[in-house]
Amino acid sequence: MKKTALLLPLLLLVLTFAQGSVKPYIVQGTVKDALSGKDLSGVRVMIRDQSQQTTTGADGRYSLQTTLDQGILVFSKKGYFSQTLAFKSGKAVHARLRRLEDGQAVAVEESMNLQIRGMATAGAMHSRAYAVPRNWNTEAYAAKEENGFRSVLNNPLSTFSADVDAASYSNIRRFINQGKLPPQDAVRIEEMINYFEYNYPEPSGDDPVSINTELSVAPWNPQHRLVRIGLQGKKVNTASLPASNLVFLIDVSGSMFSPNKLPLVKSSLKMLTDQLRSKDRVAIVTYAGRTSLVLASTPGNRKQLIKDAIDALEAGGSTAGAAAIQMAYEQAARNFIKGGNNRIIMATDGDFNVGVSSDAEMQRLVEEKRKTGVFLSILGYGMGNLKDSKLETMADKGNGNYGYIDNINEARRLLVSEFGGTLFTIAKDVKLQVEFNPAYVQAYRLIGYENRMLNKEDFNNDKKDAGDMGAGHRVTALYELIPTGVQSPFIQKVDKLRYQAEASALVKSPATELLTVKMRYKQPDKDVSKLLSKPVMTDSYRSIEKAGEDFRFAAAVAQFGMLLSKSEFSQGSSFQKASALAQGALGRDPQGYRAEFLRLVKAAALIKADDEPIEE
Repeated sequence: MKKTALLLPLLLLVLTFAQGSVKPYIVQGTVKDALSGKDLSGVRVMIRDQSQQTTTGADGRYSLQTTLDQGILVFSKKGYFSQTLAFKSGKAVHARLRRLEDGQAVAVEESMNLQIRGMATAGAMHSRAYAVPRNWNTEAYAAKEENGFRSVLNNPLSTFSADVDAASYSNIRRFINQGKLPPQDAVRIEEMINYFEYNYPEPSGDDPVSINTELSVAPWNPQHRLVRIGLQGKKVNTASLPASNLVFLIDVSGSMFSPNKLPLVKSSLKMLTDQLRSKDRVAIVTYAGRTSLVLASTPGNRKQLIKDAIDALEAGGSTAGAAAIQMAYEQAARNFIKGGNNRIIMATDGDFNVGVSSDAEMQRLVEEKRKTGVFLSILGYGMGNLKDSKLETMADKGNGNYGYIDNINEARRLLVSEFGGTLFTIAKDVKLQVEFNPAYVQAYRLIGYENRMLNKEDFNNDKKDAGDMGAGHRVTALYELIPTGVQSPFIQKVDKLRYQAEASALVKSPATELLTVKMRYKQPDKDVSKLLSKPVMTDSYRSIEKAGEDFRFAAAVAQFGMLLSKSEFSQGSSFQKASALAQGALGRDPQGYRAEFLRLVKAAALIKADDEPIEE
């Protein structure tokens, strides 16, 4: 009887096709491992809300016949995250499945099996009771306009705020590991570059930051030059860091239920708890339908008490984010440590749907509160609902940093390996201004930092907020230069000015200065900035083959970012060239981050290649 019930929908489908009343459609494609690119056999492929399903063969290919000209495919295999992709008749659908992380397998696979069983039942009963909502992806990214080339004669100064965030890179990694390329607006090239460690010398004097530069060729255009500017923050031994007054502000709303959200938040914050000392303090505030003080400020050496409070958290309800932030600031103020590190660490997917919710309102709130000396750092989690634009804005305006945690290894990097840099500010309102010598540079382009650009007048204005640097943090910026005399389609001519005198001669003194880098910063407890500067000389140029490993690797990351963001300035870039450049610049890579980057570039190339339909 059970076999008859299962065969009936298929029999009806065959009869429908035979009668010619409904046109049959074919859905086909391939399934591969997201990182290795290897074909995956035995992957279950089914059409959501329908009974049709099949499995992939040894070559990773599948083919399904259906009455639908469009719909949703569900791909599932034991040991992998399931994936849902839209299909439309006439276009192949290629899936890239990502392996489950240790500790996630059981929970995710049970959830996946329940979902698949529910979908099969729904298809057999012609019911949508168990179907996943079609418009489940509500991630939000701020639109940006890419920096273009600017004339040195008309715009000799380039000014921007430092940025140590690296959330974009781990978010991009999440997309590629799922077998798809990220949205263009999710790609912030400066955050990709700043994810990696570079061997910059530490400051030797009283200043907490050093300026380092290098000059070579732009790998994607041999006629252009590439300048790397690197800031290195002073490293501080953890034991010597000032006392911390922390508030864990944790989103426990219903949107945080999935394994890669609240369970990962718990694991992350327990790792951070292990780094705390007896002089540190932690309070825990949670928010969902209501805001709660789960743990009053507690000494850092009472680790089990803090961990028990974290373990007891459960997800459910709506998201009253504004009231929770208010309570977190109140707790931080109540336990304020003068001369210490007073900081809120917010863990969320960023979905505030109750109370103050607009980016502008949240921005004003954290801007007002930062004046009290309490900084706000944000850890973003999850997929499908990530409000990246909101989280980045809040962290920027709250004098904190923003990280995206896609797995437990990323949590360890941010909260253990880079504990000091993540939590302890050594320089605030860090601004850079570069002046170019028109004798040698006719145009320049800052790669990335689109949402960090400042007016030239902002550089000397100490009231203008800018980025902050933590202990041991690095900031890297790349400028692409068009040398004087080089013909380029990127340089647009303008009509002669009617009321302005034209420059009759280019300044060539000092004769060998290509550009000058200036930096302003404030001590964390000061309101007046200090100026540092360093020139880059024309004779410091080296060929790309002789450039340092760090320079070549940063250039490879920039090239990859331009390809992912579909930059109009990518010129001769390709995934293969970025891969080759990175391969030759892996250097000492104890954590394997550079090797992982190389795998991501190769995986992205495979995904890009698979955008074309399968050849019959």
